[in-house]
Amino acid sequence: MIQNKNRTVTNLALTGLMGALVYVATMFFKVEIPVGADRTMIGFANVFCVLSGLILGPAYGGLAAGVGSFLFDITGGWFSSAGVTLITKGLMAVICGAIAWGGKSEEPRFARLVTAAVTGSLAYCIMYLGYSFFKLVVAGSAPEAAMISMMTKAGATLLNAAVADVIAVPLFLTIRTALRRNHLWKGGNPGAAI
Repeated sequence: MIQNKNRTVTNLALTGLMGALVYVATMFFKVEIPVGADRTMIGFANVFCVLSGLILGPAYGGLAAGVGSFLFDITGGWFSSAGVTLITKGLMAVICGAIAWGGKSEEPRFARLVTAAVTGSLAYCIMYLGYSFFKLVVAGSAPEAAMISMMTKAGATLLNAAVADVIAVPLFLTIRTALRRNHLWKGGNPGAAI
């Protein structure tokens, strides 16, 4: 029982750390792009959302990615989309972690990590672009005008996804190797790891 309590405390501490990294990456490592009356951004937040899913698994990783992104939206001027961001960024990490770890106790191989990262990132792209389109149409934009705005958003969103996948997977492998070398990585499902 004490061991389970320690594991929970460790996982919550790592969740807070990853959530803080998501927040900092979103706040300081971005370029905002105006899209008509709306805006989008290119940045490194998705790197840490995907990394959260890979390191912490679906539950804790989803919590870190969702809460870190939510806090940025509240403090960074995107308040109206904070609730949606909590869900969509959280789901990106949940999907990534679920595919990477898939209920298996052994550690995922490179191909599975890449599949997890790409699937989580693409799922986020679909959710984000769908929400953005819906928001524009509800605000009174013609569907054709909304689709034109989506082209710019799609370019930025897909670029963010590609950057996240290219950086997060090797970064995860590097972190895992360093933790293993220092006897801090126990392996297996992250909900029970580290």
